[in-house]
Amino acid sequence: MSAKSMGTTRSPLRRRLGVAVTAVTLTAGPLTIVGVSAVPAHAVPVDIRLLNINDFHGRIDANTTKFATTVEQQRAQAGDGSTLFLSAGDNIGASLFASASQEDNPTIDVLNALGMTSSAVGNHEFDRGFADLQGRVQDRATFEYLGANVYQKGTTNPVLKEYDIETVNGVTVGIIGAVTQETPSLVSPTGVAALDFGDPVAAVNRVAGQLSDGNPANGEAQVLVAEYHEGAPDDAGSTSGVFGRIVNETSGTVDAIFTGHTHKRYALNTPKPGGGTRPVVQTGSYGEYVGQIDLTVESTTGAVTAATGTNIARVAAEDTALPRVAAVKAIVDKALADAKVIGDQPVGSVTADITRADSDLATPAVDEDRGAESTLGDLVANALRDGVPADIAKPELGIVNPGGLRADLLFAGDTTTNPANTDGVVTFAEANAVLPFVNNVSTVDLTGAQVKRILEQQWQPAGSSRPYLHLGLSDNVSVTQDPTQPVGQRITSVRIAGKPMVPTETYTVSTFSFLAAGGDNFTGFTEGTTKDTGLIDRDVWIKYIRDNAGLKPDFARQQVIAQGLPEALKTGQKLTVNLSKLDITSRGSVKNTQVQVVRVRDGKRKVMKSVAVTDASAEVRFTVPGASQVELVAMPSGTTITRDVTKTRPKMTKLKFFPKRPEVRQGAPRVVVKVVNADGAKVGGKVKVKVGAKKYFGKVVQGKGKIKLPRFTAPGTYNVKAKYLGNNLYKPAKARTTIKVYR
Repeated sequence: MSAKSMGTTRSPLRRRLGVAVTAVTLTAGPLTIVGVSAVPAHAVPVDIRLLNINDFHGRIDANTTKFATTVEQQRAQAGDGSTLFLSAGDNIGASLFASASQEDNPTIDVLNALGMTSSAVGNHEFDRGFADLQGRVQDRATFEYLGANVYQKGTTNPVLKEYDIETVNGVTVGIIGAVTQETPSLVSPTGVAALDFGDPVAAVNRVAGQLSDGNPANGEAQVLVAEYHEGAPDDAGSTSGVFGRIVNETSGTVDAIFTGHTHKRYALNTPKPGGGTRPVVQTGSYGEYVGQIDLTVESTTGAVTAATGTNIARVAAEDTALPRVAAVKAIVDKALADAKVIGDQPVGSVTADITRADSDLATPAVDEDRGAESTLGDLVANALRDGVPADIAKPELGIVNPGGLRADLLFAGDTTTNPANTDGVVTFAEANAVLPFVNNVSTVDLTGAQVKRILEQQWQPAGSSRPYLHLGLSDNVSVTQDPTQPVGQRITSVRIAGKPMVPTETYTVSTFSFLAAGGDNFTGFTEGTTKDTGLIDRDVWIKYIRDNAGLKPDFARQQVIAQGLPEALKTGQKLTVNLSKLDITSRGSVKNTQVQVVRVRDGKRKVMKSVAVTDASAEVRFTVPGASQVELVAMPSGTTITRDVTKTRPKMTKLKFFPKRPEVRQGAPRVVVKVVNADGAKVGGKVKVKVGAKKYFGKVVQGKGKIKLPRFTAPGTYNVKAKYLGNNLYKPAKARTTIKVYR
């Protein structure tokens, strides 16, 4: 399949000519590019406005018409014929209930109504597999879906259109689309098994070269726009990783760049290869902003003589007098009405907010942090563990990827549109919004070593958009980490159901089919034996909510950073343990104030000491006591790290007789023994004393024992052996001496 056949041309093409622009600095926020070389006197400058969204994710709700109004007002300001409406992908998938419950058809219809002309494919366009994208989705969309770096498996033959060409004010504009190369790890791998995802920058440059080579036979454009479903790791637009390559290596023939995928918001002015600068814009997500790049183009040469880029905040009020907004409103109203019938039904209740991790608890809205543990992630893991019927499988633990969680369970109700949605009520729509992907639930049989490898893969491969993804774990799993250790050695312990995980033992994990297939780079799952339960994650989740009324957030962490803490302890061992990130960052979470060192002996718990917590960190110094276990407990969250204590061998520090000079036929002589552990603990148990050929037994209480002997019948020197017999805490210990008996 040729590159030419994968483009879309809607106008006569003219050869695109370059022009030098002056260099400017990289900045965030609205930007302007000015300063151009002289142009011919007959040149006519024309204005082109590019409006763009990214990561819309099926936001069909009360804000959709406000978003549409923003687009239409900015379009009207420039003129309908001067404007293109574009997207950097993820228009659908991870959607709100009104869209998700109707296979995202309302979202596609809204974008059609708004006159979108072109969109890069995002990874979520592949959520239901390539066949669904190529068929149902593309058939419904009136705009072009572009993916220059999506190839037939084992080839470089593109399977999607690579570019689209539109004519604006007589100027031909080429739009090139590319998607993140991580797509196979972000969707169910089985749905894209027939595809390869290549380097997005290389693909854009290849097509840009084709569209500016002066050969009309393979497509030409005067202005080039790149739509990357890939972006910066932060709102500052830090040029690291893949985004650094997008900024620095995208061909200088590309005049404007829109990005997506990372849900960050920036408008940058960046140098481009060959001189000059160009705008690079991402809007954040969910239609909260509309990206805008205004270009002034010399119509004859196609030279961009000025450019401004910014993000326009969504307006506060809709304007249905605008025809396209009115059309959007009709689509939205019907979608909401159709979804409301099911979505309004209560399915359970919560006593407080149960949310994803939040990187900024000071702001009202949740700013999701996929690199941190959350009350919601751990709760969903519980649902996956408990929601598989015993006749299908018996999972020992549940595991959840943070990207699978797309909304929170909030206590505050909203009775304005649903009288049944009072405080604490969870409706079908609210529950569905948490898990909108409709994954199957899979069980995977894994060895303990493979489970540990999966936990190690929370640190993502180099160059990933998110360097760390924190897995949600069911509440019977306890993990300690030390991120300072080398790759592959950062998970320092795993306990399941109170016991240390055994590397060679098999454990059944319940998870999303997405993860079971190795999604999000958790390839360790593919090493196990996978079973498709036939259950849908949404159904398992909603049943769990139904069966557990009054769900509460659990602020105890399942994974804790603990440096200097061995996997097993020995009595008498002196330790300095550094704990950090003790506080979970979900909404409403408690601040830990102390860490208790708890001794567990004979089933009884005793607090040995408490250490203050500062900024979710604590340095804990202690000597391992004689015990079966030691717990480090962060309070008040209840986060607990448990370590088993290995038996040590105490010392018999005393083996003496009373009286000191026993005589023949002297009544009731005694052997006195003292048994003390290395940490100074006074040991209890039993002791055996052998005098000559005879054996005698006695008790040791608080480290001291007295064993009564019979009268000696003959004088002489006797060998005496004493053996502490040990117990569940201590190993046996021995001592020996001699005694001289007088006449």
